[in-house]
Amino acid sequence: MSAILIIEQILNGLQLGVMLFLMAAGLTLIFGVMGLINLAHGSLYMVGAFAAAAVAGATGSFLLAMVAAMAAAAIAGVLIEVVVIRRLYAKDHLDQVLATFALILIFSEGVRWVFGSFPLFLDIPDYLSGPVSLPGGIQYPLYRLVLIGIGMVVGLLLWLLTQQTRLGIQIRAGENDREMIAALGVNISNLYTLVFAIGAALAGLAGALVGAIQSVQVGMGEPVLILAFVVIVIGGIGSIQGAFIGALIVGLTDTLGGVFLPQLFRLFLEPAGATSTGSALASMAIYILMGAILIWRPTGLFGQRA
Repeated sequence: MSAILIIEQILNGLQLGVMLFLMAAGLTLIFGVMGLINLAHGSLYMVGAFAAAAVAGATGSFLLAMVAAMAAAAIAGVLIEVVVIRRLYAKDHLDQVLATFALILIFSEGVRWVFGSFPLFLDIPDYLSGPVSLPGGIQYPLYRLVLIGIGMVVGLLLWLLTQQTRLGIQIRAGENDREMIAALGVNISNLYTLVFAIGAALAGLAGALVGAIQSVQVGMGEPVLILAFVVIVIGGIGSIQGAFIGALIVGLTDTLGGVFLPQLFRLFLEPAGATSTGSALASMAIYILMGAILIWRPTGLFGQRA
C-alpha cells in the first residue's frame, strides 16, 4: 500500500464529497426552509446532466453546457415547485414522499421520451483533460482537481449567501419562523420558489460535472440522492456547513473504504473471503458511520439541538 495510492484515493474521496455537497446543499436548503422531503431532487440532477450533454453535443462548448445544465434544472425546479410542491407544504411527510416519488417516474419517462433510452456522453474539454503532476510524483487528472475547486468555491459562495446577504437572513429566518417573516412583509411563496430554484440549479450543476466522467443515463440521480440524504443526516438538516463537512466525510469514507477495507481483510482472511467480506463492509461503512454519529448526536454534527 503506497503513499501515492493513499493520496490519490483521498483526492478521489474529496472529489466525490464536493459533488455530493452540491446535491446535499440544495436538498438541505429545501428541507430546512420548507420542511419538504423532496425525493425528486435526484431527477433535477439527471435533468442537468442530460441538458449539458445535449448542449455540448450541439455547440461543442463545455462552459455553455454547464450554464444550460443549471438553467434547465432551475427551470424544472421552479415548474414543479409552482405546479406540484406548493400544494404539499401543509401536507404531512407521507404525502410529500408519495408526490415527489411520482415526480421521479414522470421525469424518468419524460427524459427517456426526449433523449431515448441509450446513455449520452459528455466529453471533458481539451483544456481540462490529461493529468497534472503533483508533489511526490503523483499524476492526477486535471478535471477531477477542477471539480474539487468548483465544489470549494460553491461552498464559499453559499456560505456568503446565507450569512452575509439579506436573502440569506430571510432564508435563515424562514427556517425558524416562517409565519413571522411573512407577517413582516416577506413574500414567502417567492422565497420558497427562489430557494427551490437555487437547490435545483446546484443539483443540475453536479449532474453536468459528473456526467463528464461517467455516462449520462436515465435514473442516474437516485443513487446520488441516497448518499445526499446520508450527507444531510450526518451534517444536520438545514446547515450548509454541515452539508459540506458531511459530504467530505461520506466521500472519503466511501472511497477509502471501498479501496482499503478489502486489502485490510486480506491480512486476516483467505483471499476469496477477504474480498467479499471487505467489499460488503465497505458498502455499509457510510451507513454504519451515520448510525454512530446519530447515536452520539441525533440532530447531526451541525444540527440545532432541541
